Amino acid sequence: MSETVSFESMHGLMFSVSGPSGVGKGTIIKEIKKIYPDCGHSISVTTRRPRGTEKDGVDYYFRSATEFEKLCIEGEILEFDEYVGNFYGTPATPLLKMTECGRDVLLDLTIAGSMALKKKFSQAVTIFILPPSLEVLENRLVGRGTEDRELVNRRLEKAREEILNANGFDYVVINDELSDTVRKVEAIMIAEKCRYFRHSGIEKKFI
Repeated sequence: MSETVSFESMHGLMFSVSGPSGVGKGTIIKEIKKIYPDCGHSISVTTRRPRGTEKDGVDYYFRSATEFEKLCIEGEILEFDEYVGNFYGTPATPLLKMTECGRDVLLDLTIAGSMALKKKFSQAVTIFILPPSLEVLENRLVGRGTEDRELVNRRLEKAREEILNANGFDYVVINDELSDTVRKVEAIMIAEKCRYFRHSGIEKKFI
C-alpha cells in the first residue's frame, strides 16, 4: 500500500516584505491578512518610540535598548538591524511556533533583516517593495505628519541606498496602486506554495 502524504503537514513559509520607509509595507501586509486571516504576522521588537496610535504587542514590541540587548544575548532575536538610530529585531519563539504548525508568516523587515533571515532560512521568500518614484515616496513620508523635515530627508537618503539592494531579493513589486500591489504579492505567495521542492515525498501519494 502506498504511503499517504498530507499537504497540510508542510511547514508554513516565511514571506519577508522589505522596502524603504513610507513605501507601504504595513498597509500591504494588512490587506494580505484580510485575504488570508490565518496567515501569521511576525511582530518585530524595536527600540524606537511608538508613533501615533501604535500599540505594544500589536504593531511592534517596544523595548528599551537594554531590554533589546538582553533578548539578543538570550538568542531570542533571530536577526536585527539598526535603522535611523533605532534597533529592529525578529523574535524567534512566535515565528518558529507558527511555521512549525503549518502557518505561513508575513514579516515586515528592513533590507538587512531580510538578507539575514534568508541566510538562516534558505526557503524564506523575500519581496522588495519599491515606490513609483522617490518624489512619490517623499510625498508619502511628508503626508504621514509624524516626523520633522530633517528625519524625512534622512529617510529619503536611506531609501536611495536601499533601492540599490533590490537585486538581492527574490521578487520586486512597485507599489503604485495598492490593490494591484496586493494582487501581485498574493500571486507570489500562491506560486511559492506550489513549488515542487516544497512538497518532498509527494510522489509517494501516487505510487
